[in-house]
Amino acid sequence: MMINYNHTVVVFLLLSLGIFKLGSCSENNVTVKCIKSEREALVRFKEGVSVNDIPGKLSSWVGEDCCQWKGVECDNESGHVTKLNLSNPAGRPRHFDYYESNQNRACDACSDPCASSSPYSKGRECSKSSRSLLGDVNSSSSEDANASLSGEITRYLGNLSSLTHLDLGGNYNLSTKNLDWVSSLSSLKYLYMGGVKINHTKADWLYAINMLPSLLELSLYSCELKHLPSSLTFLNFTSLHVLDLSYNPFNTSIPKWLFSLTSLTNLDLTSSNQGGIILDSFGSLRSLKYLYLGVNRFYGSIPASIGNLSSLKELDLSYNKMNGTIPESLGQLSKLVKLFLLENSWDGVITEAQLMNLRSLEEFMLTTNKSQSLIFNVTRDWRPPFKLKSLHLESCRIIGPTFPVWLQVQSELTYVTLTNVGIEGTISEEWLSTISSQLTHLDLSNNQIKGNLPHQLVFPNVTKLFLQNNSFSGPIPSNISDLMPSLQHLDLSENLLYGKIPLSITKIKNLTILVLRRNNLSGELPPHWNSSQMSLHVVDISYNNICGKIPSSMGFLGNLSILVLSNNNLSGEIPSSLQNCSVVSMDFGGNRLSGNLPSWIESDIFMLRLRSNLFSGIIPRKWCSLYKLRILDLAHNNLFGGIPDCFNNFTAMVDHNTFGYKSIENYTEKANIVTKGREYEYDHNLQLVIYIDLSGNSLTGGIPIQITSLTRLGTLNLSMNHLNGSIPKNIGNMRWLETLDLSNNRLFGPILESMSSLTSLSHLNLSFNNLTGRIPSGNQLQTLDDVTIYKGNPLLCGSPLPTKCLGDETSDGPSSTSVDDKQGGDNYERIWFYASIGLGFVVGFWSVCGTLLLKKSWRHCYFRFCDDIKDRIALLIALRVVHLKRKFGLDKN
Repeated sequence: MMINYNHTVVVFLLLSLGIFKLGSCSENNVTVKCIKSEREALVRFKEGVSVNDIPGKLSSWVGEDCCQWKGVECDNESGHVTKLNLSNPAGRPRHFDYYESNQNRACDACSDPCASSSPYSKGRECSKSSRSLLGDVNSSSSEDANASLSGEITRYLGNLSSLTHLDLGGNYNLSTKNLDWVSSLSSLKYLYMGGVKINHTKADWLYAINMLPSLLELSLYSCELKHLPSSLTFLNFTSLHVLDLSYNPFNTSIPKWLFSLTSLTNLDLTSSNQGGIILDSFGSLRSLKYLYLGVNRFYGSIPASIGNLSSLKELDLSYNKMNGTIPESLGQLSKLVKLFLLENSWDGVITEAQLMNLRSLEEFMLTTNKSQSLIFNVTRDWRPPFKLKSLHLESCRIIGPTFPVWLQVQSELTYVTLTNVGIEGTISEEWLSTISSQLTHLDLSNNQIKGNLPHQLVFPNVTKLFLQNNSFSGPIPSNISDLMPSLQHLDLSENLLYGKIPLSITKIKNLTILVLRRNNLSGELPPHWNSSQMSLHVVDISYNNICGKIPSSMGFLGNLSILVLSNNNLSGEIPSSLQNCSVVSMDFGGNRLSGNLPSWIESDIFMLRLRSNLFSGIIPRKWCSLYKLRILDLAHNNLFGGIPDCFNNFTAMVDHNTFGYKSIENYTEKANIVTKGREYEYDHNLQLVIYIDLSGNSLTGGIPIQITSLTRLGTLNLSMNHLNGSIPKNIGNMRWLETLDLSNNRLFGPILESMSSLTSLSHLNLSFNNLTGRIPSGNQLQTLDDVTIYKGNPLLCGSPLPTKCLGDETSDGPSSTSVDDKQGGDNYERIWFYASIGLGFVVGFWSVCGTLLLKKSWRHCYFRFCDDIKDRIALLIALRVVHLKRKFGLDKN
């Protein structure tokens, strides 16, 4: 067979080309191995750290090819390590968490694929390089992603000279002696070391960073940095786009070199201990899109130059000491999406001028510490250009006789807080119906809103509803579980609600906090509580007209920790099923509950308030195991028997800092405490109260000496009982005691001198006992000069009583003297006093006696005068005797 030569050549050439191409593909598919020196650097790094999960991220760091290790990425051509990601995403703080944690911000990442792509990103635009950086983390298991490294970073990481990305953020147990090794990473563009402890004692950490000319993003939040240099000889990292130095305790103000970083788009100095006045210089950072200066010590007003930041999308000045008015230039920020101005002392007036150009605004948060000193005064029919999703206004004043139109047109709101803003009248149900489907949070507390609660509107997504301290009236909707099936926090306290508590309230499965305090609710408590409400932590229905018994079904609420049913008309016994709950605070005071005190109460309880009921029996000795107890109020019941001698086991009353009170979000417990002779309502400071009140019972026996070991006790009231014996001799140990009331008992014996050691005592009552002897003086007791303190003790004497003690002077003046008087006053005064007495004696003696001794004629006259006086006195006596005898017929003649 003949073969065409030309065809053969062509085929050969094609095959040759094919073979060449095949060989080229083979070459491209060959895995490039890492550089040996860089592998050794990573191994040295691994030796200095450990990981807390099994298997951890570092468990894959075996074998020769480090480019295959988790968190390590190499260049495909050179084999150099270019990216190292060993971050702990769970350790990264989310911005604004210090204010609001109940919004679900996870959806931000859904709407914007770049929102969570960078390990540092907080909503900013992201770069392609940032997306690739988290590739390993996003693809790994959740356990691996949340692994936390601990140990020390060695200097060998500086050998990775081609590294462009380094992410060790979120590892709070990781540390480094210095950052000198960072200066060798000349190619570094992204450095994230938030949470890593940097043990620099000086500001030289920044000089190492300044050696990185390619650096684009720097995150060093929570690194325990204290020094921030005010100036740099030269500024090398001028290309920096992102700078995060938040949550560091810097002891210096904002440095001037910062305002030379004109490429900055993101600056975060949150909680960095900065102070001074917000500088106009921020207006020079015209590329800024995200500026976070919250939780610092800035004061003064917002500078007018803020209007120069035309690209700004997020601004946070919350939790500072700022004041003054909101400048009109703020209204020039047409791209602003989030504006946070919480917890400052704003005043003045906000008009359309500050708001009219904020076309992109979605989140607006503003509160002022000066109640209603800031006024929103816009025209009644003004319609703003923005569509808000989140609105928080607190303690300012919204002008308008009715609900403002500019709020009614906000139809896309999901989060609404309008508390203490002076809203009067009724709320527009049309507005509520417009936002009801997407609303998740509604807080209208502390206003003067009237009208009935909405009975027809359905709020399927509302998780938190706060309407307390208004004038809402009418009943609670009977179908509340259908209207608001997602409710977690419900607070309707301090209104004018009446009727019964709807049975459907026990069908809201995710309910965590239920507060109905201070209304006019009547009827009985819902009888059927069930285990499906295991998330319920707080039930507060105090100060109503609830009657009947406490349902035993409440024992199914296993996570119930605060149960407040005080000041109602409840009767019967406390159900023993409550011992299945995790109650730490039980307040049933002011009811008609009876039976014995519950001995099954667990040791975790913080407050036990059962005053003003009909309880009988003795105080259970088992209560001596309540080592976390700080408030014990059993006053005005029918208790008898003795006070247990083991109260010294109340450890929290000995060491105030031993057991902390854990507050519950969005709930402030309130309780009425009788102290210093008056009744006070405690709320935020309730956790500071250490208190025992057993007054108004029929307790007998003596006061146990063990009670004096409660050195942190602030109030001890044992009055109106039948206690006898003497005041414990160690009572002076109770140095923090402010109120001591032992009145109306049968105590006898003296008031001990040790009571003078009670230096905090401001209210004392020992009246109507059988105390005897002198009232001690000195120290704090001298300031307690009210005689009623000691009334009804007839055998007491001394100041301030008018009764003098044996041996006291009988002058009309006060019998007690000051400490200086007891010490004889000034030494020099005493010397001159005694010298004057001596001199007077000498002068008087020799003036008379000396003259008589030396002059004979005067001496004879003197003695004749004495004899004459003697004779006259004798004659007068004789005449007086004769007169008396005649008067009484005794004269025999």
